[in-house]
Amino acid sequence: MNQSIISALAAVLGSLVGGASTITTAWFTQRAQSRRESVNAEIRRRELVYTEFINECSKLAIDAFSHTLENPGTLMNAYALLNRIRLTSSDAVVDAADQTIKNIVEQYFRPNLSVEEVHKMTAEGRADPLKEFSVSAREELRRLSRGS
Repeated sequence: MNQSIISALAAVLGSLVGGASTITTAWFTQRAQSRRESVNAEIRRRELVYTEFINECSKLAIDAFSHTLENPGTLMNAYALLNRIRLTSSDAVVDAADQTIKNIVEQYFRPNLSVEEVHKMTAEGRADPLKEFSVSAREELRRLSRGS
């Protein structure tokens, strides 16, 4: 075979291999970036619903310390948020959210607390009805973040 043909074939094959590797690298990079963006969007969605749940349940928990449950519709937003959480979250987060609402409902049916009793609960570390939910949600968001 002619030396010039071999050189030309080597140049063409080298260009093909180089081009193919560039395309493959770009494809893998794009795929990883898309996955990372998808995970980040999911984290933002969950953070939003968790924040809404915390805001709603905080209001209910404070209300439950000093009032009885006169209108069950008061809990509607909390249950709606719980069911939104059920759509995408882990069992640990769903269980913690469910337990949070149960504790709030139970507090509505207990005797109202005085300011001194709330102070004592705070000093003993028992005043935060959302702690378990917050811890579970934070751990889930960390796991998602590490997976991106």
